[in-house]
Amino acid sequence: MTPSLSRRHFALGLPSALLAAGCAAPHRGTGRPGDPIVLTLLSHYASGELKKALQGPVDEWNALHDRVKVRTKAVEFTDLLTTFMVRQAAGQGTDILHPYCLWNGQLVRAGVLRPAPPEHAEEVGRGYGTAAVGSASVAGTVYGYPTEMQTYALYYNRRLLREAGVDGPPHTWPELEEAAYRTSRQDRYGNTLVQGFGLSTFDDSTTVGQTLALLNAAGGRFVSADGRRTAIDSPAGRAVFDLERRLVDKGASAPGVNVYQAFASGQVAMVISAGWWTANLKALMGTAYREVGVAPVPLPEPDAKRATLSTGFMLGVNTASEHPREAWEFLRWLNVDKVRGATRMSALQASAGSLTGRADDMRTLLGTGGDPNLHPFLDALAYAVPEPNVPGAQQAKSLLRKNIEALWTGQQTVDEALRSTRRQVDQEVSRSW
Repeated sequence: MTPSLSRRHFALGLPSALLAAGCAAPHRGTGRPGDPIVLTLLSHYASGELKKALQGPVDEWNALHDRVKVRTKAVEFTDLLTTFMVRQAAGQGTDILHPYCLWNGQLVRAGVLRPAPPEHAEEVGRGYGTAAVGSASVAGTVYGYPTEMQTYALYYNRRLLREAGVDGPPHTWPELEEAAYRTSRQDRYGNTLVQGFGLSTFDDSTTVGQTLALLNAAGGRFVSADGRRTAIDSPAGRAVFDLERRLVDKGASAPGVNVYQAFASGQVAMVISAGWWTANLKALMGTAYREVGVAPVPLPEPDAKRATLSTGFMLGVNTASEHPREAWEFLRWLNVDKVRGATRMSALQASAGSLTGRADDMRTLLGTGGDPNLHPFLDALAYAVPEPNVPGAQQAKSLLRKNIEALWTGQQTVDEALRSTRRQVDQEVSRSW
């Protein structure tokens, strides 16, 4: 499964001085010439903006340090987890890994990730929001520095809402339903012309991601706190499944539509997705992007506690690395040391249209004149709930997606989807421990 970042191809247009901050400064090497340690870093930043963005600070480090050098290696995201596991089994693991945080429990259980030393764990605890720290931790132990963090919010088309007589984005689920029904349109044959609310089986971001964002907003959770069973078969989970099934049954949602294309072309009024999408929409929609707004995920009731979903990546050190101290020092330099008010990792992510878990960095980089649609995602860092990353999390997510799609397409009732998800996910996560 490919996460949202694989579709990011456009930068935010940050000032070049911030993106290259510190690169031109002369500096003496710190090691022994002729005897360098070479650290390898394996990520999915294999092409485009992300590859360039990572190589910049790596080149800077290598220019500043004689004794410790860093060499990047990359594979496509779809091959990343398999590559981690196969290389480790073959005794060819790289020093530094850049996993999707969903996999952290599996990688820890397999003995791939090294716990962060106390001083680095303290740096992570001090410098990042709760969701970012949670993503980079397993069972309370920090295993790396959070890099990309994505939170979920409600995208809406101002023009479609306005034409339907809806005054602004919904704040509650009843308002969401009303707006979805009023904005949806079908032709004389029942074909969908405009989805009021964009449910889509296209990928995890729209199938699982927005379902979990709504579940968190309802005070529910996908997996229990101890990670050994699913918690979706609950009043909150039932409320989410009921809401989504009503939207489909009443014609406000058409799950077979590619929501990414449909929203950009004005055929979806509202959809829940992650912050990476803003840069893509801006590039795809041109002047029509001015009709796009972003608001927090609606709550079941006006006085409910705000919550949403966050997903992320992190950089950690392999248990097989022969130079862990040097690897952690490089990660500190990349993720903690600040140049002109922001870390190199924050500048790297912002240049590729992404965010980190350092809200202060992102506000510095984006500035007061940045895209206002990004601020709800930054605000959500304070209340987002990280994806569960228990040992069986990847398979559990796949099973959840399968049952959500069966619900949306009428193959399962709400009761059947909840029971099936509970039975399948419970079996998976219990086996993974």
